Amino acid sequence: MKAIKKEKFVVEKTDSGFSAFSKEHPVFTTGQTFTELLRNALEAMNLYLEDQNQQLTENDIELEIDLKQFFQYYRVINAKFLAERIGMNESLLSQYVQGRKKPSTKQTNKILHGIQEIGQELTNINLFIK
Repeated sequence: MKAIKKEKFVVEKTDSGFSAFSKEHPVFTTGQTFTELLRNALEAMNLYLEDQNQQLTENDIELEIDLKQFFQYYRVINAKFLAERIGMNESLLSQYVQGRKKPSTKQTNKILHGIQEIGQELTNINLFIK
């Protein structure tokens, strides 16, 4: 089976979890969590590509969510904290989150890198009870 380029899915928050659709193919799916959504997107894409003798892995799927929906779902990540962390004006980040301004690619990458750094730190934490 031949591999294809990364398949991008646009993610939207719903009352019951998430929905996602492919940017390039007529493929749609849902999931209660991002993990479930990724698995379902992979399964849906592989079913769609079955007749074309193509097979994707989870690494071939890219989920995209806009900033406003990201911060609505991940309320545990405080926009003020993130702005301070990445050296961005808090008011500017707030305008991006609320959709009043659209960040440049450079600013989007800066925000994403900060979020990913926080995520990496959280995965390295071990909790204990005294």
